[in-house]
Amino acid sequence: MTDEDPTPEEQPLPEGALPADGATPSDGEPELDPRKAARRRRRRLLRWAATILVVGIVGFFFAVSLANNWAQVVEEDISFNPLWILTTVLFIVAVPVTGLLWGRIVTVLQSDVHVAARESIAVQCASWILKYVPGQVGSVVNKTVWAGKKGISRTLVVISFIYENVFLQLASLVPGSIILLISLGPEIFGQNITLLLLPVLAIVPFALISWKPFFHRIVDAPARRVLKRPIPAEYFLSTPQTLRSSGEFVLPRAINAVGFVILAATIVPISPAEWLPFAAAYMLAGAIGILAFFVPSGLGVREAVIVLILSQYIEVPQAIIISLLARLLATIADGGVALIYVGLRRTISKEIRP
Repeated sequence: MTDEDPTPEEQPLPEGALPADGATPSDGEPELDPRKAARRRRRRLLRWAATILVVGIVGFFFAVSLANNWAQVVEEDISFNPLWILTTVLFIVAVPVTGLLWGRIVTVLQSDVHVAARESIAVQCASWILKYVPGQVGSVVNKTVWAGKKGISRTLVVISFIYENVFLQLASLVPGSIILLISLGPEIFGQNITLLLLPVLAIVPFALISWKPFFHRIVDAPARRVLKRPIPAEYFLSTPQTLRSSGEFVLPRAINAVGFVILAATIVPISPAEWLPFAAAYMLAGAIGILAFFVPSGLGVREAVIVLILSQYIEVPQAIIISLLARLLATIADGGVALIYVGLRRTISKEIRP
């Protein structure tokens, strides 16, 4: 080849032909396959449709819950108390704290993945709001979708979701039951088998799930049949890790309980001796409400438990007012949780944004 000969890059192309790299002679940009572009548009439309549907469902149940709770509280003609703001703030704070604890479980189970605090809080806040979808399916789906973006095993995240809920239940049922047994005696459970005793007995299976050999066995067996592969033992917490997490998850429950006691004290005088029983009432009510799987956010169940326990100390009408007001402030707090999610979501990379 002489110096005058054009190089291969300079050789003229036959008419209608494209360079080997797929660029057009005119603009140098790769030509987009129309079929791939159409698939991308369909996926984008499906994502938007799913987002609108989920937001619509959550918004509907949230609005209905807020309207009903507001109407019931207004009927009682209760004067506003500034301490209700503190109660609402405590209800809000408990959710990010839970998110941090859940994120720590994920990083313990998959140590090669870093989950930033703002990520775990944002994911938790989104899952918390999705509790308004009956069946609580939205909560776990949200976390598994985020796991796919983050490159974390979806199976591991489902297991972490189970751990989270088991630890929250144990953090409510165990201290709450002990406090009520000491303060009211076993009669309170014997006289309310369906509403109190049976849910409290759930401590046994929850404790078994916390034991690694048992939990691994009951998850691994169906996984081998359905997924055709075993579940790694590393996806389960060791006994020391389980004990630590079980203790840590008492914190968000205690934060909620303190907020509830503050609220109750604005309606009726409460002596220091009644602080723990009132806190136990809210902790147990929250746990039993979660066990009502197909009721949006445990509507009605939680209030029934609160009235039942508080009526041992105060008049039933006062207990009803406290339960209704607690529901209203908890619903308002959910709006605050949604704002935290919206704020944090914008600080997270689009590729892994929950």
